[in-house]
Amino acid sequence: MLNNLLKKIFGSRNDRLIKQYSQTVRAVNELESTIAPLSDSDLRSQTHKFKQRFSNGETLDALLPEAFAVVREAGRRVLGMRHFDVQLIGGMVLHGGKIAEMRTGEGKTLMATLPAYLNALTGQGVHIVTVNDYLARRDADWMGQIYQFLGLSVGVIISQMAQDTKQAAYAADITYGTNNEYGFDYLRDNMVGHSAERVQRMLNFAIVDEVDSILIDEARTPLIISGQAEGDTEVYVRINALIPELIRQETENGPGDYSVDEKSQQVQLSEAGFEHAERLLAKAGLLAAGTSLYDPVNINLIHHLNAALRAHVLYNCDQHYVVQDGEVIIVDEFTGRLMPGRRWSEGLHQAVEAKENVPIQKENQTLASITFQNYFRMYHKLAGMTGTADTEAFEFQQIYGLETVVIPPHRPMIREDRMDQVFRTMKEKHQAILEDIKDCYQRGQPALVGTTSIENNELLSSLLNKEKLPHQVLNAKQHAREADIIAQAGRPKMITIATNMAGRGTDIVLGGNPEPEIHRIRSDEALDEETKAKRVAEIQREWQERHDEVIKLGGLHIIGTERHESRRIDNQLRGRSGRQGDSGSSRFYLSLEDPLLRIFASDRVASIMTRLKMPEGEAIEHPWVTRAIENAQRKVEARNFDIRKQLLEFDDVANDQRKVIYQQRNELLEAEQDITETITAIQENVISNLFNLHIPPQSIEEQWDISGLEKALASDYHLHLPIHDWLDKESDLHAENLLERVMEAARAHYRSKSEMVGSHLMHQYERAVMLHSLDTHWREHLAALDHLRQGIHLRGYAHKNPKEEYKREAFELFANMLEEIKVEVAKILMTVQIKDEQQVETATEAAHLPPNMQYHHATYEEVLDNKQQDTEEKSQPFVRKSNKIGRNDPCPCGSGKKYKQCHGKLK
Repeated sequence: MLNNLLKKIFGSRNDRLIKQYSQTVRAVNELESTIAPLSDSDLRSQTHKFKQRFSNGETLDALLPEAFAVVREAGRRVLGMRHFDVQLIGGMVLHGGKIAEMRTGEGKTLMATLPAYLNALTGQGVHIVTVNDYLARRDADWMGQIYQFLGLSVGVIISQMAQDTKQAAYAADITYGTNNEYGFDYLRDNMVGHSAERVQRMLNFAIVDEVDSILIDEARTPLIISGQAEGDTEVYVRINALIPELIRQETENGPGDYSVDEKSQQVQLSEAGFEHAERLLAKAGLLAAGTSLYDPVNINLIHHLNAALRAHVLYNCDQHYVVQDGEVIIVDEFTGRLMPGRRWSEGLHQAVEAKENVPIQKENQTLASITFQNYFRMYHKLAGMTGTADTEAFEFQQIYGLETVVIPPHRPMIREDRMDQVFRTMKEKHQAILEDIKDCYQRGQPALVGTTSIENNELLSSLLNKEKLPHQVLNAKQHAREADIIAQAGRPKMITIATNMAGRGTDIVLGGNPEPEIHRIRSDEALDEETKAKRVAEIQREWQERHDEVIKLGGLHIIGTERHESRRIDNQLRGRSGRQGDSGSSRFYLSLEDPLLRIFASDRVASIMTRLKMPEGEAIEHPWVTRAIENAQRKVEARNFDIRKQLLEFDDVANDQRKVIYQQRNELLEAEQDITETITAIQENVISNLFNLHIPPQSIEEQWDISGLEKALASDYHLHLPIHDWLDKESDLHAENLLERVMEAARAHYRSKSEMVGSHLMHQYERAVMLHSLDTHWREHLAALDHLRQGIHLRGYAHKNPKEEYKREAFELFANMLEEIKVEVAKILMTVQIKDEQQVETATEAAHLPPNMQYHHATYEEVLDNKQQDTEEKSQPFVRKSNKIGRNDPCPCGSGKKYKQCHGKLK
């Protein structure tokens, strides 16, 4: 009550921010009269002046009004597009490191040129992040005209790009690219062997387009660079053949071999299912007689069995993936796009390949990994723009520290959003959709039909073909024609069926987009200027007629064939209509058989239909139903938020460790040649630890294991030292002096090795060994963390907090890894024999070319054998051959104290 009263008096925070930005907009508008008369060269020279003023200490905020006025004028001259006042406000929001929510069609792409230009004046680079390569190329070519006109360089990064081209693109003032490519480049930069091979520079400022799609939808899965691990793929085929023989439980605890939990997307074998599976596996020769699936040696069989079950029960062709050219390609559940090169982990992808009878690729081993949350949080300043962010404002603020500002539209939105219609069955729903489409077609109104999967897309297409209604199909399989189809979706009588519209990035212009046709005529060299002008005028006149006709018919009509699990995605589909104050309408059709309603809301909605005595075949339209559906969507959104949050909490542990490793790696790369100080410190640390292991600090001589120390130094570091003789000959030689003498011997041994091959070659080799050891152990550590994470939830049964347990054990693993790296580097450098430069080059290549890794885990018997050998070879206490010093004798060090009060003192 009080909050509402305060809002009425003072306005919401959003209102106050818009009012504050509007004052700056007035300042930009006042500058227009002084900027407009400038010649092209004078306008371009403003960039150099701005850079000069910034280097003299003036802030970007102080330069903002003039810089925005210059970009607005450049946009008018180069593209014939003048930034609206609301776009100026949006530009200020982005410059302030916030998220700008602007309705679809309000000009977010053009708006981004304002903060991008302003922040590029620092010379530290600006990254503009898009959802696919097509949009990155399109926006770089389109908006790049403004930047280049003003004297700034523009680059674009896409997958499979040559390294030198990519380095040049990152060196540009403004770089366009996809979120995946930026993330993978960061990981690749931390796997290179030389600093010259890195492509990215400092992560200064990023503007993320479709920010909700990238930072929320795609943040549920991390980016992973992996290499093939050794493994037999035949087992996937053999287990795949057994799955059809397992029977699904129809009811909870009913007869059957496995149950399916659609809410959590899990498949669980029942006790009877385990027994049945064991019989099938034994018959197939995969399970040895007399053994059980629960035996430790069969843990991999359970892994394969679960993966195969999930592949058959939860993952459907043309919904979760498509099969193209003998390959299983994942379909992005949020955008409906194909994701070539991306693979499911934990053997799931191989199980799907076996199910679809295509060649099975080997399982992958993680070489490097990062989540989008942790990658984008590394930017000095981050901003984003989208048409639908306000529903996720809490998550943006909590995870990224980004405030969401809703920008008012340039013209009032007049789209009519009609109430949902809910039917009992899918068949009735499809019939109602066909009737609506038919009505639009007969009247000439363009219709955009949104579906949530490729399967539904093609089903609806076949129904329209039966009715002989011409239409266009837009899904992941027609990726190349996507922009052309969308550009013309606003023509009269046009029916377009499209999968999820998130991140499409192309406006639907009522009457169709005339620009491609105009561009073809203007670029036709066979035509003279007069003919070009006539044809362009004719095209524009025809478009205006079509545009007016569609406006009269009610604009673009949106038909949603089912509700998505996120309200935000539904809003994105609706937002395709009613752009820039155009007329338009939308309606969603649902049935009780839709996944969302069936899992979360079917009982409640069915009871409402029964209470209202709805006859079969008739739809229900009621606020109760809409509320029930929105509650179901909120449940799924909350669950997805928990998944992302949990992923982040676990990855934060790995992220802290990743920063340490990558920092060490960068220091090695930047050192380029001499890392002698680091190597010396490592050697001294390792030898000191080895010495303390055999001669514990503050111990008496009877506790010293001199034979063990001599043997370890000789075998591990090629240091053959007569420690026994030293102690026999020098009665006053104590632990501190002995350690220093061993250290000096190690330094002398290493110096002689360096002098033999030359310091230049030795420094190169040191760096190569350090990088190789760091990378190898980091890869093994990532695998260990994956295994730890998979089973850590079981600690909850022991009343322990799984997250705290994960943090503790991950830290122990990391500390052990750092020690192992030091020991390995010291051993290699102390024992290696370098003969020529070729050996150094080979080692350098190995430092950044990850090979197929093989892991061996010692069995219980092997561990037992090692322990027995250790027992047999247990060394005897050290005894000097010289006269033993009594506890009450004077200390040989000459201090005048008794031995027991000096070097023989027990602590």
